[in-house]
Amino acid sequence: MMNPKAGPGEEPDLESVQALEQSDQKVRAIGELIRDARNLSAEDVERISKYQREHKLRFGEAAIALGLANAEDVLFALSQQFQYAYGDEDRRRANPELVALTQPFGHQAEAFRAIRSQILMRTHSEDETQRRALAIVSPDTGDGKTYFCANLAVALAQLGAKVLVVDADMRGARMHQIFGIDNSRGLSNLLAGRGGKNVVKAVSDVPNLWVIPVGVQPPNPLELVEGPAFGLLLRELTSKFDHVLIDTPAAVFGTDGVVIAARCGAALVVARRNASKVAKLQDMVVSLQAGQSRLAGVVMNEF
Repeated sequence: MMNPKAGPGEEPDLESVQALEQSDQKVRAIGELIRDARNLSAEDVERISKYQREHKLRFGEAAIALGLANAEDVLFALSQQFQYAYGDEDRRRANPELVALTQPFGHQAEAFRAIRSQILMRTHSEDETQRRALAIVSPDTGDGKTYFCANLAVALAQLGAKVLVVDADMRGARMHQIFGIDNSRGLSNLLAGRGGKNVVKAVSDVPNLWVIPVGVQPPNPLELVEGPAFGLLLRELTSKFDHVLIDTPAAVFGTDGVVIAARCGAALVVARRNASKVAKLQDMVVSLQAGQSRLAGVVMNEF
């Protein structure tokens, strides 16, 4: 690989080459990862290697054929090799809605990756000073807005970008439940000026993903997001993260979502197939446009 700072025809920078070699050395073989995950003995590894050679299989396939590993072990090992966030069985039981993490090769996760690509194309700006937060809004409860926001965040983090999810649904917060994080302090504490220490929570098994939970449910959510503190907070967050996703209350609860979207500068609407009313969707789009929010699109949730 050429030095990115070198001009055409120049030799690769020695330090860059050494860094790449060191990086390559850190990548562990899939056999080592499966061995450690299953606590395989040296004899087990030798059996797998012999079966692999005789039947011309990959190590993981041979281990499965001999009953010394299962498909999940192989997927986990691959995720480690390619530095791809993948939730284990415990995460799957605790947080079944995080399909992009716990079922990364399923059709739902593939749908999120396709939507991720569309959103990046529609919201990307060459000018890094013009980063916008993206508000996820919906006309009614049960549309799947929070589910969508959480999985989109995981999909973006799996690209290696620094992603922050802010739970601004101060009328029915669920983001802390989906990610299994502490909700004793969060956004409401920040906006009310009641201390902002330790409100940004790292998601343990998803590198590059952080969450600000809602915190204590306040009696005046609309006033908090309309106040100057929310705008200042968004400006600071968008300067520190590659992507900032904001979960909002459904429109049935009031204008919170539209106000938040106006502050963010961009919005994506989530509706539910065979449930959402066209009139409500049209009203929401009109309100978003009136608030000068850039509409990234409308997603029809089928799950």
